[in-house]
Amino acid sequence: MTDSKSSTPFRCGTIAIVGRPNVGKSTLLNHILGAKLSITSRKAQTTRHRLLGIHTTEDAQFLFVDTPGFQLRHINALNRGLNRTVKQVLSEVDVVLYVLEATRYGPDDQKVLEILPRGTPVLLVVNKADLLENKAELLPFIEKRAAEFKFAEVIPVSAKKHLNLDDLLAAIRRYLPEQDAIYGEDELTDRSERFLAAEILREKVFRLVGEELPYSMTVEIEQFQQEGGLRRIHAAIIVDKEGQKPILIGKGGEKLKRISTEARQDMEKLFGGKVWLETWVKVKGGWADDERALKSLGY
Repeated sequence: MTDSKSSTPFRCGTIAIVGRPNVGKSTLLNHILGAKLSITSRKAQTTRHRLLGIHTTEDAQFLFVDTPGFQLRHINALNRGLNRTVKQVLSEVDVVLYVLEATRYGPDDQKVLEILPRGTPVLLVVNKADLLENKAELLPFIEKRAAEFKFAEVIPVSAKKHLNLDDLLAAIRRYLPEQDAIYGEDELTDRSERFLAAEILREKVFRLVGEELPYSMTVEIEQFQQEGGLRRIHAAIIVDKEGQKPILIGKGGEKLKRISTEARQDMEKLFGGKVWLETWVKVKGGWADDERALKSLGY
C-alpha cells in the first residue's frame, strides 16, 4: 500500500483527542483540518458528541475523533453518556492525543490520565505553549508528566497559532497502520449537514449567552430542506425552564436575532451556499436527565 507519487507506504488510522473540558481539543482539530468543524467556546462541556474530522495528505489519512471533555461535574444522564463515549473511543482508536494546557495540571487532567489506554500509543500534546512568559517552565512540566505515564512522544503546540501542528501530524503518522484511505480525499467529516447546523447554532448560544444560561441547553433541527443551493433550516433551542427563554430572546428579540444571524453566516461558510434559518426557543423541563428525551435529541 503506497501512494501514487512515491514509494512511501500510505497510512490511515483513527486518532482520539482527549483531555479535560476546555483544554483546546476542538480548536486543535479545527486548525488541523483548516475548517471550523468542531464547535468551541469558553464554556466547559461545549463538545457533547463524538465527531470525526478527516484530514488527508499525500501519504496519510488522519481520522480524528474529537471527544467530549471527561465530565467530573454536572453528573446527570447526559454526562454519564458523554463519559461512556470517551471510554468507548479510547478502546477503538490507533493513537491517542492527550491534550494538556502548558504548565496547568489539576484533578480534572489527572482523571483523564487515569483512563488512558496502556496498549495504544499515547502522544502528550502540550497546548498553548506560546502563552508561557517563562519558556523555561515548560521542560520541568513535561518531565513531571512523562514520569506519570509512558507517552510515545511529547509535542508542545499552539493550536490557535498553528505552531508545531506539522510536527504533530508527522509524529501521529508514525503510529498509524499501513492501509489505504477509508474516505475520499475531499471529505471533511462523516457527520450530516443537519447535525453540523445544530452544533453551529449551539455554539452561538454558548458564545453569546454562555455566562447567563445554565448548562442544560441544546438544539433540535426540526426541518432541514435543500432547494438547489439554498438550505431551509427550522431549529429549536431547547432550555430547561420557562424563565430561561427571555435570556435567549433578549429585549425585542435582539439576542435571538444575533444568535441566528451569526449561526447562519457560519453555516453558509461551511456548507458553501445560502442558508435560510428560522430559530425559536422551546422549554423541555429535565431533558438532560431524561434518557428518552436524550435519545430523541441524538445523545
